[in-house]
Formats: sequence, structure tokens, C-alpha cells
Amino acid sequence: QVQLVESGGGSVQAGGSLRLSCTGSGFRFGWYIMYWYRQVPGKEREFVCEITSLDGTRCADSVNGRFVISRDIEKKTMFLRMDKLTPDDTGIYYCRGDVDMRTYWGHGTQVTVSE
Repeated sequence: QVQLVESGGGSVQAGGSLRLSCTGSGFRFGWYIMYWYRQVPGKEREFVCEITSLDGTRCADSVNGRFVISRDIEKKTMFLRMDKLTPDDTGIYYCRGDVDMRTYWGHGTQVTVSE
């Protein structure tokens, strides 16, 4: 059974940093593309960053240069390093994995950035 569990969210002041983690189980971690998404109340979930099975990475323009996605295959964990956070980065951050043509989501971790 595929499971994704996020951690590392919290409250931080603008300009600060956080590192999110997503630990996967039930599949061959590293074989599949994985993503970070975020959502605020009343808005659709939006793409943040992705990492492919070949370690290619891509992030949304709004976070380029501030966020870095990475992973540790041995630890079966994906990371999102977030620097220079702004209040616009506030939201619930979700981990997503596309495994064998099915999409799986974690339950999310809250990030709150205050002025």
C-alpha cells in the first residue's frame, strides 16, 4: 500500500526558512516522479516543485530561486527546502507521487508565514 507522510511544517516569520519532508512507503522510491503542491483555503491546489526518476527538477516561477526539491532514496524521503519565505507561501503543503499510473497524496503539512 502506497503511503506518503509529510512533516516539517510550522510557523515562521517572513524571510525565514523551513525544510519539509515526505517519506514514502509501499513502492520503489526513486522510480517515480514526485511533487510538492500547496493549497490555501478557497483556492485550487497548485504545483510547487517536481523531481523525476532521473533527478530532473522543476519549480513554479513563484518559488524559483527560493525553493529546492531533493530526495534521499536510501531514506525514502523527498525534501523541499524553502528559503526567503513570504506570507504568500502560507498554505498546506502536500506531497504527491505518481506510482504505476495512479496518483497518491499525503495528508499535508501546514506552513504559516507571518509578516
